[in-house]
Amino acid sequence: MKVKIIKPDANVYEGDVSLIQLPGVDGLFEILNNHAPIISALQKGKIRVLDSENRTIYFEINSGVVKGEKNDILILVQ
Repeated sequence: MKVKIIKPDANVYEGDVSLIQLPGVDGLFEILNNHAPIISALQKGKIRVLDSENRTIYFEINSGVVKGEKNDILILVQ
């Protein structure tokens, strides 16, 4: 699936991934390929991305929101 992680002043990450783990306001959750449409608020924590080459990448965030539909995921963070 395609993922974009964007801060107000810069693009943080853009690429194909197989898994994203996010710090939701009610706890951690994961998005996999073909996930149902989703919009969710995020809290302070780490985003974990498993890229197409099975490398794990972490991004620290203070807050944000995620929108996902048809394997296209947009994450806006601070």
